[in-house]
Amino acid sequence: MQIIKAAVCHEFGAPLVVEDIQLAAPVMGQVEVTLDAVAICHSDISYAEGAWGGHLPAVYGHEAAGVITGLGQGVNRFKMGDSVVVTLIRACGSCANCASGKPTICETPYDGTKGPIQTADGGALEQAMACGAFAEKLVVDQSQIVKIPDTMSKEAASLLSCGVITGVGAAVNAAGLRAGQDVVVIGAGGVGLNAIQGARIAGARRIVAVDMTEEKLAIAREFGATHGVLATEKSPWRASYKALGGRGADVVLVTVGAIPAYDQAPRYLGRGGRAIMIGMPHSGSKASYEPVMMAAVGQGLIGSKMGDVVIQRDIPWMIDLYEQGRLKLDELISGRWRLDQINEAIADTKTGSAKRNVIVF
Repeated sequence: MQIIKAAVCHEFGAPLVVEDIQLAAPVMGQVEVTLDAVAICHSDISYAEGAWGGHLPAVYGHEAAGVITGLGQGVNRFKMGDSVVVTLIRACGSCANCASGKPTICETPYDGTKGPIQTADGGALEQAMACGAFAEKLVVDQSQIVKIPDTMSKEAASLLSCGVITGVGAAVNAAGLRAGQDVVVIGAGGVGLNAIQGARIAGARRIVAVDMTEEKLAIAREFGATHGVLATEKSPWRASYKALGGRGADVVLVTVGAIPAYDQAPRYLGRGGRAIMIGMPHSGSKASYEPVMMAAVGQGLIGSKMGDVVIQRDIPWMIDLYEQGRLKLDELISGRWRLDQINEAIADTKTGSAKRNVIVF
């Protein structure tokens, strides 16, 4: 076991504590990654606030990039010194979902309390989301990482681990968007901006961004939105219809975990349209629909986890888009912080003004 620094959650809703923890060496099929950057996702914040329960103490963080500094037995696709991104998508490779190309919903459970990290005195410490990336180093299964160019900024690369693949993947994979279709994206935060990029890359005809402020709508246009609608309007879906030439959208991408957004999502849809559910409300929250209306006009609701990606296929494709200037990554970074500033970075993220804050080691 080696001693590293990590930001630990001891109490839901309380500030994280940067302290020493123990990290085990990688075993069969695992790799150790020394991190250069980890981005702060709203899912990390929700977990730390107790939105979905879980064991405490815990180390959160799951949007990371760094360099391999340790290899367990059986790892043959990577070598020491490789630059990689680290994701929470831990795939067994043999369950029915993995075997059918759906690793984001792998059926093999993972107990994070029995992972490679412990408290400084040897107590149980959860490796949340199979990552625990709010730390100087981590040990994960080799299925969770993808090699990236050594020349690529780790800060930009870290965003590929979740926010980018979730947004772009939802548009391309989950929605199956095709050229010429019309799209509404509810929420212009980190994931929303990437959903807008995904819709643009897929060839959408019109992309309507819906958010609470004109400032966010202006940013959405920079990422590819053709129109903006304020969610604060009495009936914002009417403004969306107007922007789409008097019709509903083929696809609505709900990228925020706000229940009003889910309640309203079907109102933006046209006949045969589908709403893709991406944002994660707190456990116990409920949305309501009038199913007869959706059935009558052939509409649907589809859940999407992590953009339904296959990381070994989709992340290299997105890196190519980035290198060609067709996918914005650097522009998503709002601020850079040290690990000992993580609570300030989280507070800034919670204001809603930040696209992505990144902890840089």
